[in-house]
Amino acid sequence: MDPNTLDALRQGLIQYIILAASIALHEFGHAKMADRLGDLLPRTQGRVTLNPLVHLDPIGTGLIPIMSIFLPILTHARMGFSFIGWGRPVQISLPNPKTRVRDEILITLAGPGMNVLIALTTTIVWGLLGRFSPETANNMGKLFNEIVVINCLLIAFNLIPLPPLDGSRIMRHIVGMTEEVFVRLSMQSWWILLILINLPPFQVFLGRAAEIIETPFEHLYYLLAR
Repeated sequence: MDPNTLDALRQGLIQYIILAASIALHEFGHAKMADRLGDLLPRTQGRVTLNPLVHLDPIGTGLIPIMSIFLPILTHARMGFSFIGWGRPVQISLPNPKTRVRDEILITLAGPGMNVLIALTTTIVWGLLGRFSPETANNMGKLFNEIVVINCLLIAFNLIPLPPLDGSRIMRHIVGMTEEVFVRLSMQSWWILLILINLPPFQVFLGRAAEIIETPFEHLYYLLAR
């Protein structure tokens, strides 16, 4: 195997580890918020933990990301799948009828919120290193950039209003969708989602949305690194 391919595989492995860890923390965010709001179901199912293995999905964190990252390197052919993934959904019971809608929205937003926190923390560390230790910031710049970019992609992807993604639960309350309609939509949305991530216009849209989300982090980095 030539050195360029080996280097690409190493870089792909780093990307995959960042993606899987970020997805696990995203799902932990959902579980932790539910636990704080008095929903005991995630805790009883062992989801209120930083152990990434309990949060990863065989398809969303396994097959699709591995294919999209490593197959193009090994075959020198572009995969249809967009570089994205998802974790095993956190089940919630929303036991308090008085705060049911509020709790579901807060739990839903906690997932992307965790990705915002990861990107924000990474940007702050990167920016401060850029000010006080430019050489270290330069050496680790590619890694820091990968963390921010991947988490911004996850934020954009998860806000798509299709089940089981987080945006669907926000959309459900905005349009007043009934539980029955939402369940029916959830049964079909996996196929819609798999088709979408293979469509170049959708991939361009997702990339552009991620770039918009990245912009504040980019400005913060340059502000701190001066």
